[in-house]
Amino acid sequence: MPPLALRLRTASPGLLALPWARPLGDWPREAADFRDLPVGPSRHLVRFVQADGTLYALKELPIRVARKEYAVLRELEARALPGVHAEGLAELVEEDRATLITEFLGHSWQFRRLFQRMPPGLVKYRERLLDAMAILLVDLHRAGVFWGDCSLANTLFVRDGQTLQAFLVDAETSEVHPSLSDGQRGLDLGILVENVAGDLVDLAARLGRSMDEMDEQFAAAESVAERYRTLWGELHREEVVGPEERYRIEARVRRLNELGFAVDELALEPADGAQVLRLKVAVANRRFHAAQLHALTGLDVGEGQATVLLSDLRAFQLDQERRRPGSAPDALAGARWRQEVLQPGMERACAALGEDTDPVQAYCDLLEVRWLLSEEAGRDVGDEVALAALAARQAPPESAARMVVVESPTGGFSAVPADAAAATPGAAGAEPGAGVTPDELPDELPDEARPGRGRART
Repeated sequence: MPPLALRLRTASPGLLALPWARPLGDWPREAADFRDLPVGPSRHLVRFVQADGTLYALKELPIRVARKEYAVLRELEARALPGVHAEGLAELVEEDRATLITEFLGHSWQFRRLFQRMPPGLVKYRERLLDAMAILLVDLHRAGVFWGDCSLANTLFVRDGQTLQAFLVDAETSEVHPSLSDGQRGLDLGILVENVAGDLVDLAARLGRSMDEMDEQFAAAESVAERYRTLWGELHREEVVGPEERYRIEARVRRLNELGFAVDELALEPADGAQVLRLKVAVANRRFHAAQLHALTGLDVGEGQATVLLSDLRAFQLDQERRRPGSAPDALAGARWRQEVLQPGMERACAALGEDTDPVQAYCDLLEVRWLLSEEAGRDVGDEVALAALAARQAPPESAARMVVVESPTGGFSAVPADAAAATPGAAGAEPGAGVTPDELPDELPDEARPGRGRART
């Protein structure tokens, strides 16, 4: 048996029992509870295993690369940055092989799923996705993280209220520094634009899109840079204010809060001896509304979800105060709203959308669809009409709730049958797929456009 070095962050009996002393590609079918998921094109062998009720992604790499990626993912977690959770590392020293173990990100999906399952021409979904990519890169750069291979193919997306949140899933080329120079940021941003253009054009070609649409994809990719620069500028710009211009300071703070950022420190300093002040703002992590909601209810949700839920909570609180003044202070309103409104609302929304749905996101979808249908009808249509629309997958066009069709298959993954193990994406001897199965692509596509034939990506 070759020398084995194993480190796990959880004493999981299921993980401990896996055959780590063997190369990942040599694991027999009966040695693990393999799960069948589509994955993106990869330079490395990837397999998925269920252990003790948790789904893990296993990726085989050279030891040096695996150690680096494991360390970077741990650092991202310590800094509360959006990345997959690194669970462990198994090293076969003599063979220079290591298996990186990460926890699969629940209710997540790859960009291909969105673009394949949504009707062409509805650009709002793409806009949400590109916003999420720009925000992710800003978050990483503010923390001193140079990604090095930022692309849609190396990202997973999770629905967050009426927005998307992007998560880094591949850190092989990433580096963590105390801070990044403008040159490092510019290089990373250029890589992102080039890779996003390639990802979008590749998929458009697979789906048989026209040349005009190809040009549109290039323009969309280039827009990521502008989104990034706009947000970076908003977070880091300094401005000069007069002694009596407190309203400008309040407006700046309010704008940052609307973007989800809490203000960590606000400084006013004399500007070149003039009778004006230079305003500098230090910004904390992007969880302003999430922190507020947690303080009121104990819920730990995404920033986008918190924005939606806080509005619902405040509406409930206002209604209670109108009925009975003084009956709904903050200390009581959050607990009552969670018990009387949120919990039953989540149950009804999950019943309409399916048990594998994220309950909090399902309730956010219910609120959005009810509001949009009420706007259209000119009156409050109520929960039942909105629930029926969700159950029938008939949310208004370009609403965030339409994306539920994307996440519905990601709640659970079937076990790999013994006679199909060799054909499973990521199984021994098999090249991981391109994030889709052949049946999801048009029949007329040429062989080179089939899964597994694209550019090498992790």
